Amino acid sequence: MNRMSQRILVMLVVLSLAAMLTFLLWPAPEAVEVGVVEAGPLRITVDEDGRTRIKERYVVSAPLAGKLARVTLREGDMVLAGETVLASIEPADPSLLDPRERAAATARVHAAEAASLRAEAARSRAATAYELAQAELARLRDAQRQGAAAELELTRAASEASMRREDDRAAGFEQEIARFELDLARTALMRATASSEDTLWRLEILAPISGRVLRVMQESSAVVQTGTPLMQIGDPADLELVVDVLSNDAVGIRPGAAAELHRWGGEAVLRGQVRLVEPAAFTKVSALGVEEQRVNVIIDIMDPPDARRGLGDGFRVEARVVIWESSDVLKVPTAALFRRGASWAVFVMENGRAFRRDVAIGRRNESEAHVQEGLRAGDRVIVYPGDRIGDGVRVIPRGR
Repeated sequence: MNRMSQRILVMLVVLSLAAMLTFLLWPAPEAVEVGVVEAGPLRITVDEDGRTRIKERYVVSAPLAGKLARVTLREGDMVLAGETVLASIEPADPSLLDPRERAAATARVHAAEAASLRAEAARSRAATAYELAQAELARLRDAQRQGAAAELELTRAASEASMRREDDRAAGFEQEIARFELDLARTALMRATASSEDTLWRLEILAPISGRVLRVMQESSAVVQTGTPLMQIGDPADLELVVDVLSNDAVGIRPGAAAELHRWGGEAVLRGQVRLVEPAAFTKVSALGVEEQRVNVIIDIMDPPDARRGLGDGFRVEARVVIWESSDVLKVPTAALFRRGASWAVFVMENGRAFRRDVAIGRRNESEAHVQEGLRAGDRVIVYPGDRIGDGVRVIPRGR
């Protein structure tokens, strides 16, 4: 072997060793999690815990002073409006009543008459509003069949009709209660103005509404005064949900907004609809000891009682209230976003390397964000980019 061949061989060995050393010392690509930018539906929600409560509950009170007979009803017993006797009172001797008590009984009748008139007027207004909402809904349905109405308009009209129906139902309940209290007040006045020679009788208090006994407040026989609470009744199947949310979240919630009710004890997801966002906030201390301003949101449960068997008063439910949604937007995983000054940025994976790209972001939820500028459908982005990821760094999808 001549000297030239020896030199070539030495150079080849040196180059091989250098290449091997370079390969061993060259940094390996960073393993990363990869997400995909895609078009699809996006929903923004406010998620909070809530509790159920009976919509309409009524506290039955003694309409006049006297001796209350022992109450035989118990919590959970069924009562029928105008049929079930809730309690009976043997009134005091009218000869022992002074003029002030009789004047008070007369005043209670006048107050009950005024309340009955107000309830009747409120029921009339609610019924008229419900009829108008139904007519508007029917008009939009006809227009949609002819292609002259948008789906969003129809959805809003359906929500409005649903809320007006609930208002009409609540107004009807108030009207029935007002009539019941007027009848009791008139009966008490009749007893207060009767002569002592009249035959003694017992005043039987009938159930003002159909439902169940929720609580018995006065069980034993006793002498009671006018206005003493005796029991509370209501319909456990007629439930609503009360959810307290942060005041800045409540600003984005509108009556009629759709809601989903989770983790209530059943397998199905219940449908709900926001009826009211209360206008006043209250202060609540969080689990971390921070004072928060919160607002109650009232949600009607739209599914029938058969679909939510076992759900009762005061039960815990997780509510998801929709404040914005779109059926087709470009979206990116929120875990891929990071701050770069005052704007958002992501790392896009191209040809085995990471490249930083500024993006404009719209609405977002916990998992996805609406991309307005900077990305295209199909782009692969790095999720949870660490400190070792930079512009131009070699990367490889994890698991390869």
